[in-house]
Amino acid sequence: MPSGPRLPEPRIPDEVTGKELDRSVHQQLRTLSKENADGVAKHLVMVAVYLAADELDPALAHAETAVRRAGRVPAAREALGMVAYRRGDYARALTEFRTVRRLSGSSHLLPLMVDCERGLGRHDRALDLAASPEAASLGDADKVELAIVVSGVRRDLGQEDAALLALQVPQLRRGSGAGVHRLHYAYADALLHLGRTEEAREWFLRAAAEDTEHETDAVERLEELDGVDVTDLGDDDDEQAEEAR
Repeated sequence: MPSGPRLPEPRIPDEVTGKELDRSVHQQLRTLSKENADGVAKHLVMVAVYLAADELDPALAHAETAVRRAGRVPAAREALGMVAYRRGDYARALTEFRTVRRLSGSSHLLPLMVDCERGLGRHDRALDLAASPEAASLGDADKVELAIVVSGVRRDLGQEDAALLALQVPQLRRGSGAGVHRLHYAYADALLHLGRTEEAREWFLRAAAEDTEHETDAVERLEELDGVDVTDLGDDDDEQAEEAR
């Protein structure tokens, strides 16, 4: 059967070389011809660029192109899964993440797979997957992400005490490592939902101090707890400026 016409590919800026990718991804692309590997690498770079800019439609176009050209390369399938996940297309994301696990043998996407099951409203499946043997093999950073997701599942089910307990992993007290500020933030939020305000404030403080990239709104949550109204302060400053003129 003759193949259909080749779909047009999204444009890649001249300055993108594909060399921006991690070495591990280039290792995966070695199964392709050099020309194809170079093209797929550039599309994967563009996926990352557009995801960082929260421009999901062009990110999807590049991810789909990468998968058409390299469907058995885990990095390409992961890129498509990440775009689908960010778009809220949890069924497609889950399919892609499962394919990555099958192709690579790695379970590093397990936290996102659990969150996809949660997004699809399949909370029991989410919890079963989170308790699977693969979860024990995750690295510290992925275990942190999994704990945060499981806590969210428990909260969806109205199990506030269990939501807090899910976050009490070794990394919580250790206070270092990738994503620990997000873990501390989630723990503070869970405490707040249980009415344990003073403890929550302590953990929000930790999260704020650790969150150097401002990924969370820990500072704003602290201001709310302390009764500081940032909007009112801004209005007062404007009024004072007007009076000074």
